[in-house]
Amino acid sequence: MKNSKVVFWSIVIALGGFLFGFDTAVISGAEKAIQQLWQLTAFEHGFTISIALIGTVLGALLGGIPSDRLGRRKTLIWIAVLYFVSALGAAMAPSWVPFLIFRFLGGLGVGASSVTAPLYISEISPAASRGRMVALFQFNIVFGILIAYLSNYLLADSGDAAWRWMLGVQVFPAAAFLLLLFRVPESPRWLITKKGLVEEGREILRIINPTSFDSDVTAILTSQAQEGAGGESLFTRKHIGPVMLAVLFAVFNQVSGINAILYYAPRIFEMTGLGTNSALLSSAGLGLINFAFTLLAMNFIDRFGRRKLMLIGSFGLIVTLGLVARSFYTEQFTGFTVPILLFVYIAFFAFSQGAVIWVFISEIFPNSVRAKGQALGSSTHWIMATIIAFTFPYFAEHLGGGHTFLFFCLMMVLQLIFVWRFMPETKGTSLEQVEKILVVH
Repeated sequence: MKNSKVVFWSIVIALGGFLFGFDTAVISGAEKAIQQLWQLTAFEHGFTISIALIGTVLGALLGGIPSDRLGRRKTLIWIAVLYFVSALGAAMAPSWVPFLIFRFLGGLGVGASSVTAPLYISEISPAASRGRMVALFQFNIVFGILIAYLSNYLLADSGDAAWRWMLGVQVFPAAAFLLLLFRVPESPRWLITKKGLVEEGREILRIINPTSFDSDVTAILTSQAQEGAGGESLFTRKHIGPVMLAVLFAVFNQVSGINAILYYAPRIFEMTGLGTNSALLSSAGLGLINFAFTLLAMNFIDRFGRRKLMLIGSFGLIVTLGLVARSFYTEQFTGFTVPILLFVYIAFFAFSQGAVIWVFISEIFPNSVRAKGQALGSSTHWIMATIIAFTFPYFAEHLGGGHTFLFFCLMMVLQLIFVWRFMPETKGTSLEQVEKILVVH
């Protein structure tokens, strides 16, 4: 990718992913202190952890509306404001209810970001490097998760207010994200298809791809003539393929158990006999592995393709989850057996689902309904994430780790069948060409 401006724009937008990851993971270090401080019951505690996810579901469901009406860039500016207010408010919350409100606002930002950021990057990236560019968003998510885990570990011994510092440091990257957004342009595809500003869109496309911008404009206008300007419903017969792929992909992403492991990593490790500090450090190890293998996947996603990465990852997830389940069934927790297995699990997840999900969902819908399609895939992902995060402590306690991880393992067997039989390859194909493959005209 030689176009420095497109790289810069993508990096700035992907900062939304960093805040997404940080906001998602930072609660893992603060949840026990919050539970003790406000003497929360098991239900209240689960609700406190999942309130941000409830906001995320709502943000994802509604995120396509401002993306289409206000534009991708203005929507991202409002998302940055939500991140900043949420971090500051949660860190300074005097009691439980205000804390819930500010965590909910942060969740809205995460949900809307998961719709708008991949959408924007997908629409400005040349076809040959689109996978790598959109994967920057996922890369920044896992970088945010890693920094959150490391930050939690470093701040763990800073007194009774440690959890406030853990949550409050997010104001700095949120402020940086907000300021840098004023240096990126609007999506050219939004300008052309939603506002009819063809010349403005053409000028941005000229910067993105100086050799083929005229043909890009022609392809966008042709697609618009066939599809309409975007007022149509997503749920029509011609969109059934992309809708099915987005929903199933998002469901399988979460029934792998990824968010249960990321949110409750210290608790899972303590279940196997590790002390609190060792559990927090092992959680930071998960973040580091996630980061490293997402970086690796970014270098292969446009070379190997999305489908091949998913096949490799599905096999790896089946094996590692099966072995974790076996460890819980037999109670063989000697040394770091379960942490090591979960490190390998995270490696396979990051190399496949983690890197592919936002790329794939952002590619498979036509220009006219892309924001709606991205919102559908993202909200499905977050509804499932909320269910998993809310129910995991209950099932782990009542069914045990063995049954819980065996369920995740069996779901990955179904994912393998889905990828093998139904998932198309989209690497190196323009968004308008993908539309011709998947949309029934």
